[in-house]
Amino acid sequence: MHPLAPESGGEAFHSGGRQFASQNDPDWLKIADWVNSLKSSPARLASAPKTRIYITNSAGDTVDVVDPATNKVVQTIQGIELPHGVVFSPDGARVYISNESESVLDVVDGSSGRIVDKVPLSGHPNNLTITKDGKRVLVGIRAGSGSLEVIDTRTLKRIKSIPVSGPVHNVYVTPDGKYAVSGSIDAKTITVVDLQNERAVWDLNLGSGVRPMAFDVNADGSTNRIFAQLSGFNGFAVISFAKHAEIERIKLPDQPGGYGVAEGRTGTPSHGIGVAPDGASLWIASTAANAVFEYSLPTLELMGHVELPVVHTLGLEKPTSSVPEWITFSPDGKFLYLSNSGSRSVSAIDTATRQIVAIIPAGEVPKRINTMVVH
Repeated sequence: MHPLAPESGGEAFHSGGRQFASQNDPDWLKIADWVNSLKSSPARLASAPKTRIYITNSAGDTVDVVDPATNKVVQTIQGIELPHGVVFSPDGARVYISNESESVLDVVDGSSGRIVDKVPLSGHPNNLTITKDGKRVLVGIRAGSGSLEVIDTRTLKRIKSIPVSGPVHNVYVTPDGKYAVSGSIDAKTITVVDLQNERAVWDLNLGSGVRPMAFDVNADGSTNRIFAQLSGFNGFAVISFAKHAEIERIKLPDQPGGYGVAEGRTGTPSHGIGVAPDGASLWIASTAANAVFEYSLPTLELMGHVELPVVHTLGLEKPTSSVPEWITFSPDGKFLYLSNSGSRSVSAIDTATRQIVAIIPAGEVPKRINTMVVH
């Protein structure tokens, strides 16, 4: 109202002069439209998606929470010794963390970061996942013959144990939400569970321990391929979901290389894998290379790599790898976040330029990493 003449509804005290004699002036209308659009900005900001990157520090008792807008730790969840996997309720109100030291599922308040409940499990847990509707958390049990524990998120009770082929290291829900896929290091097997009837429907022995996995999809959204990292192999296996069979095994380039022995990671030279949100690229981390590689999808053509910072350890002649572990993305896919268990940090990488844009300090041996998005 300041630029208007008082007789047109302006404010008389304004010292800027009578710039506009009428509220019908075209230039004043342009300014008014712009100002009114700014008035709605707080509401737009309030409804904008909230994104956080969660990192479990596997040799400590903390979980770090990073704001990707600033690449700073904005919250640290305390009191969970040996945290393993982390997933979220769809509204972000709850954070679910598998707790190795107590063999429980810790339920954390998403706002305060405080533990609000503990769900007892039947045995030692590893990773976990959550169904698309947020109604069931599935926890992989590494103890005994292996199973997926099903926790009802409404009652926070363990309601079922689904037998699978071998002790579970990792478990995922497929992009279409229809299946859970578990991987066993000990049994060297992938098991696929139909989530409608909560029963295993097929499995596949890969001959090596099954490590992290990722998925791409068909045009109709159904699962096309599983990409699985394996013990002792610096690369990944490609599995046809429809054929229930391995169709290809891709070795990562020899260069860069030269790492892994001093770090004690010859058994897991390649760890950390993820498909970008747009489904156009597959990213694979490698301790042996101290790098993360990008492959195009669906062709699996090598596009390039990002070399990671080295670690200078007292008493060692040569620097060692930062030991990359797990991968997650910003919702728009513009940034990749990679946990570095050997350097107590997380690398933030610009996926378009393949450049590291930030190194974020983390706790002791950061491993599992996941992105929470609340709309």
